Amino acid sequence: MSALVWPSSPIPSEDGDVWRWELPTVHDASRVRMDLRARLAHPSLTARSTEDAREGLLLVFEELSSNALRHGGGAVEALIVAVPSGWLIVLTDGSPDAPPRPAIDRDPAFGGMGLPMVAQLSVDYGWCSEPGRKHVWARLPSGLTTASVPHPRSSSGPAA
Repeated sequence: MSALVWPSSPIPSEDGDVWRWELPTVHDASRVRMDLRARLAHPSLTARSTEDAREGLLLVFEELSSNALRHGGGAVEALIVAVPSGWLIVLTDGSPDAPPRPAIDRDPAFGGMGLPMVAQLSVDYGWCSEPGRKHVWARLPSGLTTASVPHPRSSSGPAA
């Protein structure tokens, strides 16, 4: 039986406001999270998303950026596209051959619960690679539309 991985799937194409950051170190992730929190507090975003959805985006950013910095290597970049239905978040690192692997049957005290949480909060998620780079992405709902209710899918292998 092979280890579970996130589905291999190209990054969805989304048109919206693009926010981009470079994360050379773990300390930069904290700085970017504060910047993201400030952006999410803008009245234009608070009017088109719920507080729970914005907190979910912050949690997903924290988990994916932490994973990219700890396990990915190379220059880590974060990209968020704000769209009316929610957000697309993409973390890129320098490990194209290392797919995201959710922890299976691990004691939560040892960590590894981040990817399952990201999957639960997301409408869709996946990963893809190109020479020298890996992209891990998730689409998150705004919390306002019934069409954006998360529909978690199995993470038992590549998407069909």
